[in-house]
Amino acid sequence: MIPQTFVIPDDSDATKSTVEELEQVILIEHLPDRKSHLDVTGIPPKITTHRLSLDAKFRPVKQKRKSQSEVKHAVIEDDVTKLLKIGSIREDNGYEGIFSWFVLINLSILGSCGAPRKALDVPFWNNYEPSWSSHHIKYLNGVGGTTAELLLDKSSGAGFQSKKSYLFGHFSMKMKLVGGDSAGVVSAFYLSSNNAEHDEIDFEFLGNRTGEPYILQTNVFTGGKGDREQRIYLWFDPTNDFHSYSVLWNTFQIVIFVDDEYSRIRKTGVEFPFNQPMKIYSSLWNADDWATRGGLEKTDWSKAPFTASYTSFHIDGCEAVTPQEVQVCNTNGMKWWDQKTRGAFQELDGPQHRRLQWVRQKYTIYNYCTDRKRYPTLPPECTRDRDL
Repeated sequence: MIPQTFVIPDDSDATKSTVEELEQVILIEHLPDRKSHLDVTGIPPKITTHRLSLDAKFRPVKQKRKSQSEVKHAVIEDDVTKLLKIGSIREDNGYEGIFSWFVLINLSILGSCGAPRKALDVPFWNNYEPSWSSHHIKYLNGVGGTTAELLLDKSSGAGFQSKKSYLFGHFSMKMKLVGGDSAGVVSAFYLSSNNAEHDEIDFEFLGNRTGEPYILQTNVFTGGKGDREQRIYLWFDPTNDFHSYSVLWNTFQIVIFVDDEYSRIRKTGVEFPFNQPMKIYSSLWNADDWATRGGLEKTDWSKAPFTASYTSFHIDGCEAVTPQEVQVCNTNGMKWWDQKTRGAFQELDGPQHRRLQWVRQKYTIYNYCTDRKRYPTLPPECTRDRDL
């Protein structure tokens, strides 16, 4: 069996070959205007999905992975090495030690530019409430419910939503996904305006057979139009412990984070969600008609109930319902996530772009912007580097 944690080979040619081969076997089956559904009782989640099927013979490349801390250290070490060469700084220079510390400190500052404020461990009931099948939600660690567990069995899945709507901000949640045989099961965390021409920002975690890797699919809808899927493998086992998944959304860009890593950026200048307040949703549901290898792998109900855990229900957004509130939220520079002087929230800097490219080069298995069969003429955001 292939372990859940792996990386695509470091060799750039091998990576290119692997991605090109993968792109050739990815099959797209459109489902326009199709809402996700449960083959069970209860109210289905509002998230909109589209089928992306991998060839049944495809298996990811197996390789011993480096830990996230090792990778970050390697990136910093590489940057320090480059900067130490500036001005012919050498080891025999008496100021080398002081200069090295100066470089490290400044790299730390650069790396934090545009990073959201630290997410708070907020109890469930402060910001959220059940949205469907409340009897399939458990609350742990006290009355405040610092952890919520969603349960899925043959009778129902479950979901919850934020109590308020927001236009821009920072939205974060820590999740521990369904372990073991999770084929056909989807855990979702997303923002949606939930109307006919809805805007939406999706995290969808697609389960798999025991030992096979989870897939994270992200998507962005504007005015009811989606079809902007990107898929990555994760560089850790998302079932062993809680990991943070978050969205930084302002008038300039949408930044999707996995832990502290930049996994996707969508910039303004093309279709962009800027005027419809959204609520935050999470759900656990059965999607074995499409989620795992295009529906070839079905949910094994003998393993039910399936459990996904959620904690740290952080919301730091601009509340908006009325047109007046929308106008206030659209005022640039009023909130910390719009500031440019106190952090590069309007665009990524060099180190941040390198961190994004690390994810792109080693873990991306599908990007609609490179799918010429699906889009003979690429969408404008792809040709203008507005969706990275």
